Amino acid sequence: MSLWSAADAGAATGGRVQGNWDATGVSIDTRSLAPGDLFVALKAGRDGHDFVAQALAKGAAAALVSRIPDGVAPDAHLLIVPDVLAALVALGGAGRARTGARVVAVTGSVGKTSTKEMLREVLMRQGRTHAAEASYNNHWGVPLTLARMPRDAEFAVIEIGMNHPGEIVPLSRMARPHVAMITTVAAAHLEAFDDIEGIAREKASIFEGLEPGGAAIINADLETTPVLLEAAQAAGAQIVTFGANGQAYRLKSAQLSNECTVASALMAGTPTVFKISSAGRHFAMNGLAVLAAVDALGGDTGLAAPDLARWLPPAGRGTREAIVLDTARDGWTLDLIDDAFNANPTSMAAALEVLAASTPRDGVGRVHRGRRIAILGDMLELGGGETEMHRALVDLPYIAQLSAVHCVGPRMRALWEALPHAQRGLWVERAEDLAQRVHGMIDAGDVLLVKGSKGSKVSMIVDGLRRSGRQGRPQERED
Repeated sequence: MSLWSAADAGAATGGRVQGNWDATGVSIDTRSLAPGDLFVALKAGRDGHDFVAQALAKGAAAALVSRIPDGVAPDAHLLIVPDVLAALVALGGAGRARTGARVVAVTGSVGKTSTKEMLREVLMRQGRTHAAEASYNNHWGVPLTLARMPRDAEFAVIEIGMNHPGEIVPLSRMARPHVAMITTVAAAHLEAFDDIEGIAREKASIFEGLEPGGAAIINADLETTPVLLEAAQAAGAQIVTFGANGQAYRLKSAQLSNECTVASALMAGTPTVFKISSAGRHFAMNGLAVLAAVDALGGDTGLAAPDLARWLPPAGRGTREAIVLDTARDGWTLDLIDDAFNANPTSMAAALEVLAASTPRDGVGRVHRGRRIAILGDMLELGGGETEMHRALVDLPYIAQLSAVHCVGPRMRALWEALPHAQRGLWVERAEDLAQRVHGMIDAGDVLLVKGSKGSKVSMIVDGLRRSGRQGRPQERED
């Protein structure tokens, strides 16, 4: 089915069209380009114009360019514009304007992508649903998502992120959501803001893009909740709060086990129980926010609540798997929690709570007693208070439940020095230094959490464990 005809794309961008073509998709990467895509030659790390010839050879319907690149025929199928990024933004705006989809936009310091994927999972069973890929939530990711939206979509889920002040408003106004959600506000990207209230105000600016009569879904349990509520009121939004202090959507309890979370909640006074197939109180909170959003979109929460159990976290965001340490011995597995994609004090606390609630297995391995072990990498972009934020992790109640905490990076040395000697593991400057030693620090029956900001590179420890072992579902404890 055609997504963009040459005429429609030309009208949307004001560009000069060469050839008569129909694009069935939009791509910015030749590695994932499918035949029939419109290739957008963005200038990011590299100039996309250098890959236009390759894109056309792979079957691209046309390329969106600011000039005819070397090696490309003068009469090739092209859409020529003065500025490729500006044209992509225009294309995204046109994609949003022509759809009748109900749109929800998601932002937050933690949980944007997971919540976006939960929404995709439950909405796709209630109508044709379009959602952002991966973490496409920035100045090119949002217009790309909108440009890819099918005309007949009934629901759309847009993720909106930020690193600096002023980034969210133009993206929200582009997406024009009917529902805007803030999962939480935490000390992420704090180095670009004066304080946590500055982050809250930036997150709350998502409400400025709401369609008239739109709904604001707000976490009621935050120190900065009043900031969010004030912004929603100023935008004229219908306000819906969720959380332990939520009005319409109140979380009463969240019971964590090795493989799932069972949440009990009140939805508009009606008792509701739902399950998330991954451990984490934060996942229960996100699930409750999803139900609030489904209701605000006009969906069926009765269908959505059980469908939440179908969702699983993406790689690096709390995924859980068994690593076989010895194929010759039954049950010699390690339970790995891979949360190595991102980290800040709030998400670190959530991950450590999951680890503390996990049940190791006794009677296997060299030690014969299962342990809870954490490998924690630096939390980045926290600004001037980063040293104290790392040290303060020692005060979390979950630390007492751990057998050992190993620390990676110069910032994490503050935590390592504050840890009780009985729990103090190794400290290393670089993740690669620990990756070479990790096998001597773990045993069958252990539960291992690997958590850190992407720049800390603790994911290489996870990759090394996967290469040396075999993956599978975590084994159930036999009581």
